Amino acid sequence: MWPWASCSPTSKILTAISPSNLELYYENQYYPSAEEYLTALADAMRVEYKTITDAGFVLQIDDPRMANHYNRTPDASIEDCHKFMALRVEAVNYALRRIRPDRVRFHTCYSVNIAPRVFDFELKHFVDLLLKINAGAYLFEGANPRHEHEWELWQEVKLPDDKILIPGVVSHCIHLVEHPELVAQRLVRFAKVVGRERVIAGTDCGFGTSGAGDEVHPDARHDPRSARHPLVQHQ
Repeated sequence: MWPWASCSPTSKILTAISPSNLELYYENQYYPSAEEYLTALADAMRVEYKTITDAGFVLQIDDPRMANHYNRTPDASIEDCHKFMALRVEAVNYALRRIRPDRVRFHTCYSVNIAPRVFDFELKHFVDLLLKINAGAYLFEGANPRHEHEWELWQEVKLPDDKILIPGVVSHCIHLVEHPELVAQRLVRFAKVVGRERVIAGTDCGFGTSGAGDEVHPDARHDPRSARHPLVQHQ
């Protein structure tokens, strides 16, 4: 039996946004401090999180801000951003209180941004925060040319025994469709480090979110069961 049954590839998953991303897009016009506002957002999102897990779904929290806050605040240092996100990690965990970690997946990324990026917040600068999230699985970018090398980080970072990785092994940030053997190689790298039973294949980010459906060619988003799908043609 899959040791993390709720995070298995056959699980029914429903996504929800993180409190910190709500904070980004909805201005505080009532609470006297940013901390109190963040707490209120966490309380509100807890209702949604608990509804999802109580209904039998695995909750996936989407939190691109963890990885891309650094890009959005060019005047802030790495240390500034780490401190800023540490408080947001506390908010996520507060929202997840008394929800079993094995019912939760946590996703962060650099959004559906295919522009040339040379100042990304590298995984090594926030992997400690990522692992503090009370989730059973972690999803992150691992396929695009800016982050594919970061698989080596897991040779140094200890993955807790009750956690699994869902690295991006197919990217939305390039216009070429990766060869299946390349995708397999990416998976094998992670499997050799943390164990094959602790890795599930993921994508770097969504392929048609935030109104960016035209950034990825329709053929790459086509139903993979179709013989016309480019990933099927070469298998």
